[in-house]
Amino acid sequence: MGFEVSLAEEIWTAKYRFAPAGGVADEDFAATATRVAMAVAEAPDDRAAWFERFREAMLDFRFLPAGRIIAGAGTARSVTLFNCFVMGTVPDSLGGIFDHLREAALTMQQGGGVGIDFSTIRPNGAPVEGVGADASGPLSFMDCWDSMCRTVHSAGQRRGAMMGCLSIGHPDIEAFIDAKRDPQRLRNFNLSVLVSDAFMTALGADADWPLRFEGKTIRTVRARELWERLMRSTYDCAEPGVIFIDRVNAANNLQHCETISASNPCGEQMLPPYGACLLGSINLARLVARPFAEGAEVDERELAELTATAVRMLDNVIDISRYPLPQQEAEAKAKRRIGLGVTGLADALLFCGKVYGSGDAVEQARQWLGIIKREAYRTSARLAAEKGPFPLYDELMLETPNLQCLDEVTRALIAEHGLRNGCLTSIAPTGTTSLLAGNVSSGIEPVFAYSYERRILQPDGSARFEPVEDYAMHVWRQIRGDEPPPEELFVSAQTLKPSDHLAMQAAAQALVDSSISKTVNCPEDISFEEFADIYVEGYHLGCKGLTTYRPNAVTGSVLKLAGDDTASGGRHDGPLLAERADAMRGTTYKLKWPESAHAVYVTINDLEADGDRRPFEIFVNSKNMEHYAWTLGLTRMISAVFRRGGDVSFVPEELKAVFDPRGGAWMKGRYVPSLLAAIGEVIERHIDQAVPDGDPRADEPGVGASTRPCCPRCGAPALIRVEGCDKCLECGHSKCG
Repeated sequence: MGFEVSLAEEIWTAKYRFAPAGGVADEDFAATATRVAMAVAEAPDDRAAWFERFREAMLDFRFLPAGRIIAGAGTARSVTLFNCFVMGTVPDSLGGIFDHLREAALTMQQGGGVGIDFSTIRPNGAPVEGVGADASGPLSFMDCWDSMCRTVHSAGQRRGAMMGCLSIGHPDIEAFIDAKRDPQRLRNFNLSVLVSDAFMTALGADADWPLRFEGKTIRTVRARELWERLMRSTYDCAEPGVIFIDRVNAANNLQHCETISASNPCGEQMLPPYGACLLGSINLARLVARPFAEGAEVDERELAELTATAVRMLDNVIDISRYPLPQQEAEAKAKRRIGLGVTGLADALLFCGKVYGSGDAVEQARQWLGIIKREAYRTSARLAAEKGPFPLYDELMLETPNLQCLDEVTRALIAEHGLRNGCLTSIAPTGTTSLLAGNVSSGIEPVFAYSYERRILQPDGSARFEPVEDYAMHVWRQIRGDEPPPEELFVSAQTLKPSDHLAMQAAAQALVDSSISKTVNCPEDISFEEFADIYVEGYHLGCKGLTTYRPNAVTGSVLKLAGDDTASGGRHDGPLLAERADAMRGTTYKLKWPESAHAVYVTINDLEADGDRRPFEIFVNSKNMEHYAWTLGLTRMISAVFRRGGDVSFVPEELKAVFDPRGGAWMKGRYVPSLLAAIGEVIERHIDQAVPDGDPRADEPGVGASTRPCCPRCGAPALIRVEGCDKCLECGHSKCG
């Protein structure tokens, strides 16, 4: 079976190829598979027997270890092979909070995403004993995490990922729910509300719901009103998601030794404090020998053997990986949790003639996942006999829901030998690894579009678009040529009903230890009532969490389709960049910065369509070559934002918040903290956001409040202008000019 060679190679080169300076680089993906297999097989007693099996499983993309493993194993780099972590319990003290912020930064520096439960931080306005102050609440500290993530991301190649969680009973829950309505806030977070069974009972009874902290009720709200607020935010902004936290703990294999209160960034691994998430996926699409033929099916014997290989491989990774923190290593090795999942499910169903979301497809998915679960537990029991069970193993695990439903042979193996791994299965989003495997459908998601264009960034900052086909469509064309694919079989996320998504997720959840990263795609015109019912239905179907996506004004449409033909739609990895006309109208602003000998010229060109005007591109020029590098970078970045369209008001606001540590300048009787801030004011005026001179601003300080600019040294609003010099009344800082 073929695949999109050029895109797969590009993904491999950019993300997974090991090419050390002055060393031996991976020549091709076979070399990468060899490197990873050799590294993983170096765990005790495994090398001779397992190297070839590990390598073969990867070579034809039947098994896809998570990206951190492919990129890092065998490279000697100081990186972790675990994709994601949940951080430790955040203490309700300033020092403790910032200690945990530091731990998160160290974890992200090594490539791990993080999840954090902020429910332990006292609410906004609560008294802080001993200092005579009021607490600022968890959201203010989440802003610190968000800023840290931007900083760590800017120093590395991989975008940071975080999940922020808050209990439905926390007094600041309403502010948390509404946080993403501000398009500038918490952009490096995914957000999830921890919803308890007690809340769902109160919702069903239309009862009151207490908001508490440390056992004390702060106030009471109507459960239905709070739920509607949560649903409205998700309907409008696609966040927060929902985690049914009591169900997570009740179904946890390790409930005898841990309590879970947070998730990794994508939601497939619910983890305890310092829990680590080690992932890999079996590619079901590669296991169908005769796709689209009569009686096509997955080779179940091969699926069972591949599961055994994958479990052993992931178990070995636990022993060879680095860990950002010693607490994470201790947690990982005490419970030896892994997350074996699947990808290519939708493509495999297509090959077998099953319509995604139908009863036949649901039953087929249950059968495949049932084999994986059975063989994963049997393999872990055999590994326990060979190497010993995980240190915190307890026979009580046999009474947990995931183990009670196992067959007698598997339960007998576990009773005799124990288990090598505390949890075994989860279903992750497989993003770029699915593209690496020829663009198979991701995880258990349906196919979003069968053909599209993917935007590829070039080294010089420009972009090109690479045509891509879904793996199943590619195979169809190889076998059937130009014969149109049957529309009733080639369904997509655009044609499926939310209930079809739920049916697949619920069926999979019953056979998965941890959780599932799955998005229920909703049409833009779905009614709010129907949308809200998705979450209630998901709860009653046994889902552990839910994420929906409806195109909206805040996040836009993630993927752009061309036309309505779901078997040949178009997609872009992010919003489309508008095309530039040959000639555009614009305005050039002259900006004289007092400390520069040469003026700065800011040109903003506008796109005009249907009587509307919006900024399209910006150019910042100056004869002062000292400014060249950063003005060029600024030009490219802001122009890219403008060309994507939507609300761009955050651009001037971000620039206006930049303070020059050398001090700002007085311009037209006002203090401007930096040249970047001055450029921000120019952009703000251009897009008609500035309040006319003489009119009171909406954010103007009230009577009696300080209106002095902030000191660049101490930050106090105490800077005054005396005899041509800026002087701070607080710290004594002085700068003349």
